[in-house]
Amino acid sequence: MRPVTQTEIIPTGAGDARITWYDAGAGARLTVALGHGAGGGIEARDLQTLAARLPDAAGATVALVEQPWRVAGKKVAPAPKTLDAAWRDLWPALRAPGLPVVAGGRSAGARVACRTAPELGAHAVLALAFPLHPPGRPERSRADELLGTGVPTLVVQGGNDPFGKPDEFPPGDHEVVRVPWADHGFAVPKKATVTQEETLDVITVGVAGWLAKR
Repeated sequence: MRPVTQTEIIPTGAGDARITWYDAGAGARLTVALGHGAGGGIEARDLQTLAARLPDAAGATVALVEQPWRVAGKKVAPAPKTLDAAWRDLWPALRAPGLPVVAGGRSAGARVACRTAPELGAHAVLALAFPLHPPGRPERSRADELLGTGVPTLVVQGGNDPFGKPDEFPPGDHEVVRVPWADHGFAVPKKATVTQEETLDVITVGVAGWLAKR
């Protein structure tokens, strides 16, 4: 059953943000808030798949969050501190349903969730396609952001992600779901032994199973 959706505009210090809610109904246990990356919006395949499936698969209401720069139609994301500030301003709206909030997102959105989780009191963190380092620059690691969340953290990472493959992640308290063949956008090549739909199933099952323990 497709979840009920509702869109809400939230003023922030960086401009208006937008939340699209995918409501799990009266039985919801959690809110999963997911921000987008620096190169795209909430239309990303992983965000859309989780928003459609988690309400039934995990009893989780999903909030897809569009940062102010994206709502304003700009093509370039602002500095990380501006993204973090807008996320902080959004947080009361994400908590409004009265459920524990799992902070998350893909790529740059995952970094925002990790950096702000301790101060905002996030219940857990879901990091999709976490950009562990710039492509080809493993020495410029962002592992400290991931390791500093202070809460249960799940990384969902493509096996061919140039921003960091699953085996590159350092040991820590986080868990990692490996998505074979997938790139940074969780797309799989034609030569892959799995289909795109099977890849999205791996993501859904991994995230839903992890949320069931929260």
